Amino acid sequence: MAALGVEQLPEGDVWLYELKLDGYRAVLIKDGGRVQILSRKHTDLTRDYPSIAASGRRLAPSLVTLDGEIVALDERGRPSFQSLQNRARRPHTVFFAFDVLHLEGRDLTMRTLEERRRVLPDIVSGSGLLISQDLPGTAAEVIDAVRALGLEGVVAKRRDSVYEPGKRSGAWVKFKTERQQEFVVGGYRPASNAVDALVVGYYVGKKLHFAAKVRAGFVAHTRREVFEKLRPLETKVCPFANLPNEKSSRWGGGITEEEMMQYRWVKPDLVAQIRFHEWTDDGRLRSSAFVGLRSDKIAKDVRREST
Repeated sequence: MAALGVEQLPEGDVWLYELKLDGYRAVLIKDGGRVQILSRKHTDLTRDYPSIAASGRRLAPSLVTLDGEIVALDERGRPSFQSLQNRARRPHTVFFAFDVLHLEGRDLTMRTLEERRRVLPDIVSGSGLLISQDLPGTAAEVIDAVRALGLEGVVAKRRDSVYEPGKRSGAWVKFKTERQQEFVVGGYRPASNAVDALVVGYYVGKKLHFAAKVRAGFVAHTRREVFEKLRPLETKVCPFANLPNEKSSRWGGGITEEEMMQYRWVKPDLVAQIRFHEWTDDGRLRSSAFVGLRSDKIAKDVRREST
């Protein structure tokens, strides 16, 4: 079940608020002594996160399915998506459970969220897995607190909502304290076996629309790592429906026909998290910066979220 992006958090007792965790969405399944961790793309992540799998084996029930988020914590104990990507530094990763879908052979998806969350503490207790806790206060108070901590955003969920797999019904919504979303990588400008800039966009129907050239946000090692992931995807065909573009500028501009030769195009399979200041009137990102690649997102599902 997915959350719908909103520009304003809903108010009222029917809603509960949680921290928007900056990590990889995953389902953890325990079946006897066997534990499996699956991404939204159904990729098996169990071997990638052995400490989380070990915690899963310590869950009290013998048969249970949890929905949650794999999160890397920085030195201050805050979620860090960039740390999650840097496996070489072995970040401290944890699993925050926020829902239970099946328990001891019972399907709980048609129960209310409040009922499902009520049984979470007993399930998770003593295992090493964590629970995404409710945030107290009004919508305004919650947003102020999250902003003060420099965290990504808030998720609001209807207490009476059933679990709708694969749907973005509006029973769950997300509010971001800074503008940030996923975009599809369709090309890049190379520089000495590294990436100088990414070309990113989003889908409108079946067509990929250009949104930005992204140069900021990289450090030396990520420029090289992203370059290595893009090289096998290279193609001679530009995947963007609206390039070349007549206008080009430093902030929010397109790519002119003359500039097209500077770029290499790739199959639109990779998804990147991009931070930005705002959308321009002609549908470009202003002041965009790379945050990280998202292996848990499906490129064809990426749409424009912010207005």
